Amino acid sequence: MFPGIPLTYYDFALARRQALLLVAGQVAIAGVVALVCAAAMGAHAALAAAAGGGIGAAASLVQVASGFRRGAAGNAQAIARGFYRGEAMKIGVTVLLFVLALRARPLAPGPLFAGYVATFVAYWVALARYAGRAR
Repeated sequence: MFPGIPLTYYDFALARRQALLLVAGQVAIAGVVALVCAAAMGAHAALAAAAGGGIGAAASLVQVASGFRRGAAGNAQAIARGFYRGEAMKIGVTVLLFVLALRARPLAPGPLFAGYVATFVAYWVALARYAGRAR
């Protein structure tokens, strides 16, 4: 995790666990946003916010599953390939789920994007916190 120190299987497993905790945190944040939308705007807005948050969490889960495959532990090239593949899959899943959500039923766009943005912000805040600790 630090320059010049090789990545061990333990470090890899710890990073995978932290990434899965981030996804769980995104689900919790999506739930809070949905509750706020329910209180402020009603059930229709809550459903839209939950869908948006679900899209963000599902896309992150796809990225974690691809980037932290067990077979990649200890192999820097396999880890890098997994993260690049995971990022591409995350973008694809996000686009696909937004298309499905917007076609399936009329969802309120404001709460839908608020739920998604909340999970997106949580992702970047977690990365910034981790980057600050790694220095």
